[in-house]
Amino acid sequence: MNLRQRQPREHDEQHLAFVRGLPCVVCGNNIETEAAHIRYADLRFAKPYTGRQEKPHDRWTVPLCGRHHTIQHSMNEREWWKLAEVDPVPVAMALALNSGDQSAGELIVRSCREQRAA
Repeated sequence: MNLRQRQPREHDEQHLAFVRGLPCVVCGNNIETEAAHIRYADLRFAKPYTGRQEKPHDRWTVPLCGRHHTIQHSMNEREWWKLAEVDPVPVAMALALNSGDQSAGELIVRSCREQRAA
């Protein structure tokens, strides 16, 4: 029997600071942004499920205002993202690939919000 050993969480405070410096992907609030970790699995991008007692790697974060971050954790996360009309996993990947580039990050978030409005 070959059990895959759990990999330690990758913490990246610089990336979290970058994400916190962007506007909310849902409402655009840029005053009280938090780095929201995405917990559910998405095999399209090899994103594993994260259990209740652990946080995912910091690369799986998107900017949410405090209100939307609270709502994200108050219900089924996948359903909440559907209601918010945001596919957060590709957004998180794009932000991770452009971490530290404020202009690119703002463009990614703006593009996400414009897709919601269309």
